[in-house]
Amino acid sequence: MPIRQLPAHLVNQIAAGEVVERPASVVKELLENSLDAGASRIEIELEEAGVKLCRIRDDGGGIPRDELPLALARHATSKISSLEELEQVATLGFRGEALPSIASVSRLWITSRQRSADAAFMLDGADGGRGGVSPVAHPPGTTVEVRDLFFNTPARRRFLRSERTEFGRVREVIERIALSRSGVAVRVTHNQRQILDLPAAVTPTELLDRVSRVCGREFSDNAIYIQRESGGMLLRGWLVRPVHARSQPDLQYMFLNGRAIRDKLLAGAVRAGYRDVLYRDRWPAFVLYLDMDPAWVDVNAHPAKQEVRFREPGPVRDFVRRTVEAAIAEPDTADGGSHRFGEFAGAVVVPQQGPLGLAMPVSSAILREQMATYAQPAAPAATGGQLPPLGFALAQLHGVYILAQNADGLIIVDAHAAHERVSYERLKAAVRQSAVQVQGLLVPLSLAVSEREADQVEQHGELLARCGFLLDRIAPDRIAVRGIPALLGSVDPGALLRELLPGLGTDLVMDELLDVLDRVLAGSACHAAIRANRRLTVEEMNSLLRDMECTERSEQCNHGRPTRVALSMTDLDQLFARGR
Repeated sequence: MPIRQLPAHLVNQIAAGEVVERPASVVKELLENSLDAGASRIEIELEEAGVKLCRIRDDGGGIPRDELPLALARHATSKISSLEELEQVATLGFRGEALPSIASVSRLWITSRQRSADAAFMLDGADGGRGGVSPVAHPPGTTVEVRDLFFNTPARRRFLRSERTEFGRVREVIERIALSRSGVAVRVTHNQRQILDLPAAVTPTELLDRVSRVCGREFSDNAIYIQRESGGMLLRGWLVRPVHARSQPDLQYMFLNGRAIRDKLLAGAVRAGYRDVLYRDRWPAFVLYLDMDPAWVDVNAHPAKQEVRFREPGPVRDFVRRTVEAAIAEPDTADGGSHRFGEFAGAVVVPQQGPLGLAMPVSSAILREQMATYAQPAAPAATGGQLPPLGFALAQLHGVYILAQNADGLIIVDAHAAHERVSYERLKAAVRQSAVQVQGLLVPLSLAVSEREADQVEQHGELLARCGFLLDRIAPDRIAVRGIPALLGSVDPGALLRELLPGLGTDLVMDELLDVLDRVLAGSACHAAIRANRRLTVEEMNSLLRDMECTERSEQCNHGRPTRVALSMTDLDQLFARGR
């Protein structure tokens, strides 16, 4: 075939293959246009999930009469005019492809009126809008009506899913955009039935209410608000506590400069911030807003503009990871963790077994002494004469759980999981502060390794020594272990090094080594923690409670399991139907 110029209509249909995949794509493009026009209220009317009808009306700035035909011209836009503006674009849409692409696979009408104009005008999208514009009645703003999507491309229409599935995709787009611009009121009807009505949210209470209506009450009840600014970047939003993580990544919303995006780098950074508090295959839930200079990011990396490229991804990822990590590390206590960091008593007294398997003291004299301890806290200066957040131990259940009473009710603590977290955070703090004491081995351990691992040991010997590992290469495939961190003295050195060495890379820096060590330390702390069925004294139980109150991430163990459960007096009253 000879080389020839493709017809404009066919060019638009080819472009529609990238921009308009399904009704949700139409809704996304039209909503972004409304937001760029400065709308404060948007109404969305759908029929058959937007295939039969998608009508979007806004109260934005409107389009002048003489510019309406240009709205359906390819690569015609009011949002950029030069390469410099493209490199720091702040609007949601800017390619000038959406409207002509949508018009090429549907029946489309645009009606618009500027706020200062006396009349509105309508443009029929048939034949690229060549029919001209006509005056109509319309309030200030713009309405775009799209009917019979893919009527002229039946193959595309056959690939659409059921109405329920397609509407689910549409609703997800609407909710994502509603979260990105909380100051805009959004109303949605589907098949003449109102589905969503979100008033404009400005105050913190209104913002949280919008998040709750989109993500669910469970999200908002278990979320913590974060806000941190550093290096020209601002990260704010909500993170769900690790103990309430989800079985799938279905509640993860990330917004960059007001644009809803799906970015693997940012999602990975958030997950890295949760790395040692997530249980098995659980996923964090979050609504996060990241703001930075538009010139630092390329939003033109994908036709749908859901993927972005950062000029320097490393600092961005590090900023997000550290912010998330610090937020979920805060001890969940009223006093901010002001209690002493206690130690466990050395002796273990095995008490008698009482009713319901509770650990009961051996004599009434000991009982009176212990109850006096509860009435008068051991550190009244630290607690201000009040019960500490996790209260004081009452008993131990089946050698596994600590039962404690605080001001609100009952606290149930998994002793092994709690001690595991406390030990882990101590190990991490010592390593990161270069305060590691080394325990030398009386007889150096000779360990067989791969030549690559031996190369890494030789290359990073000084870095490993700072973390308490004294290692020497004694053969091409063998190393000598002369010392390990004293805090890990009870752990098998050979097993510890076999876990550590595979994670060492060629260009290793301290932060990367610490990340590898974190994973190793998590397992080491687990082995060193209190084992199940070990009877604890009251002093040991109370010491563990105080340690939990001043330990980061103490709500979860290293594997993400919860360490404690709180039951308020209201909860207990409901369990026993009191007051009914």
